[in-house]
Amino acid sequence: MAAGSRRAVRGAACASIGLAGALIAGFLFPGQDRQAVPRVALDPAGIGLIARVDDPIAAPEGAPTRILLGPEGRDIRLSGELTEGAAERLARLLDAHRRVERIHLTSEGGLVDEGAAIGALIAERGLVTYVPDYCVSACTLAFVRGRERLVRADARLGFHAPYETDPAGLEIAVDSAPERAAYLAAGIRADFVDAALRVRPDDLMIPDTGTLVQAGVASGIADADRFPDSTLDDGADPERARAVVLHDVPLLDAVEAGAPGTIAPIAAWYLDGYQRGRPEGQAVEGVRRMAAQAVGRSLADADPETLVELGRTILQAIRRSSPGRAGICAAAREGAGAVLTRPRLDRTQLAAGRAILTRALGLRAAEEAPAPDAALGGDPARRDTLEAAAGSAPIRGRGCSGLRKAFAAALSRPTGEAAQALHPLLFPAAPTRPRPALEASALPP
Repeated sequence: MAAGSRRAVRGAACASIGLAGALIAGFLFPGQDRQAVPRVALDPAGIGLIARVDDPIAAPEGAPTRILLGPEGRDIRLSGELTEGAAERLARLLDAHRRVERIHLTSEGGLVDEGAAIGALIAERGLVTYVPDYCVSACTLAFVRGRERLVRADARLGFHAPYETDPAGLEIAVDSAPERAAYLAAGIRADFVDAALRVRPDDLMIPDTGTLVQAGVASGIADADRFPDSTLDDGADPERARAVVLHDVPLLDAVEAGAPGTIAPIAAWYLDGYQRGRPEGQAVEGVRRMAAQAVGRSLADADPETLVELGRTILQAIRRSSPGRAGICAAAREGAGAVLTRPRLDRTQLAAGRAILTRALGLRAAEEAPAPDAALGGDPARRDTLEAAAGSAPIRGRGCSGLRKAFAAALSRPTGEAAQALHPLLFPAAPTRPRPALEASALPP
């Protein structure tokens, strides 16, 4: 093998907001601590490139690239490091399945020659390339050969100069002319290419998706509901599905602690949808709806003090002036479960929610949890129940101002009365059950 054939562009990608990037990074699984490695934000050409790198992607070195046929035979999912033989395996799969139209790329990079060879296959077959999470280094050589090149709004493409590794393991810069020619032939703006190939091998330039489109790297931004979900491409099994659910709704771990078996049916629904080709946007929304119901059930019978604490937490959130307040109000109209399962809770919000759930579950007998074996497994009634939960959306007529006033009015009352007034606000989808008022002696002064 010629020495140049093993030139590598190492994959030091960031962990993206999307679920697949988080899985590859490995930080979704309980008991695994990953330390963020800060990297330099680069804008070598001064053309507005934004490098946003949070955590490194770590995949087992030398593991074979994962290449799978997606649902309905129209998509191929390629993930992991681009190792030797990946292009040959992709060619065999394409020869066997002529209906393939798209290739999903989730890769931390690897061998340059494999990335270029995969790109040649993509161009020859006229495939659409799609990055749902991240595509770094050598992976970008494949991505830019797509007939149409699409990325999710929060996807990450990473660029830097190529290198070789000598026998002692040292990185040696190499001539980047082949990579430059490939990028320019794909119609990428010359100043972008120059900037990308000036980045040292131990750094990474990650432009925002708007810049990718402007520079001609991507042809468009794809909505989450456009293509089948790629999240479990690196391993479609119940444990991975469970990890995805916990990543998407971290507070479910507190519910699971008090009601074991809560997560299993949600994860099974998610895994089933992945295997049937459900789009990621629909899958995420369905998981959140079921999680919101589970959280709501866990809180519905909480003691008055816990309900008041929950009401105060929600009122503070909808009072806070922030870009996400409209989303918080929309969640609050659906109830407490939707508020605590909304995306991108910060650490303070997660800690507050976990404390409230732990207290609520610790002060009452846990409900009988659904048996994991009955989650789907041939039970049509259970499947219908889960599908209904995933698609239902309680409708509330209050605007944000009305919600603030309603919560504030309820919280102005003594604890027992406040809990009664809060109950229909916190759990609007469930029938309101009469709650006994506390004796006057039990009320705070």
